Amino acid sequence: MLNLLYKDLRLAINPLFFILPLFTGALMLIPGWLYFIVLLYFCFIMLPNVLGGFKAQNDLMFSIMLPVRKKDIVAARILSFMTYELIYVIIAVVFAAINLRLYNDWPMFFLSPNIAFFGLIFIMFGLVNITLFPIYFKTAYNYGWAAIMANIMGVCFAVGMEILALKVEKFYVFMHLWNPTDIIYHWILLIIGIVFFIITAWIAYLISIKRFEKVDI
Repeated sequence: MLNLLYKDLRLAINPLFFILPLFTGALMLIPGWLYFIVLLYFCFIMLPNVLGGFKAQNDLMFSIMLPVRKKDIVAARILSFMTYELIYVIIAVVFAAINLRLYNDWPMFFLSPNIAFFGLIFIMFGLVNITLFPIYFKTAYNYGWAAIMANIMGVCFAVGMEILALKVEKFYVFMHLWNPTDIIYHWILLIIGIVFFIITAWIAYLISIKRFEKVDI
């Protein structure tokens, strides 16, 4: 399975996608922006292009000819996407830290890129994954509908959180806590987001295996 993961990361996926998060992450430096968009670029740009690359390279047939199990193919594909999601998050965190240092007193209309915000990002990516992979592995070849639904899920969550912050004052206040004694609640949300990210990936893996086993290649 590790060899399959290495294949996806080094051979099947264009190395330029490792550079892309640097450019999208830099958008975190825009003061008072809608920062969900920075991470949604993963869904808008990378997700459909990578899946399209797999299809163009006939990667499925190559993987099937290898002495590996179908569940290993599923695991490697999910882990490769999770790796890229983590790269997006890590780079965005770096630029977010710079943002908070530069614009500490900047009035925020949208959600601030703080610890709690990245907890929501992990939840968003969890929802994207659990939507994407079970649909994709119905064929492991056609990806259009899976990519569309994953994008819709990500956008709906992001829009929902921003609207919630605008409409519900308590949620807005919670997301913008700055008191050091209150930051612990932001860390709790971050941990919840990471746990959700892992659990949804595991569920997506189990569902995808069942569907991929039924695919006659």
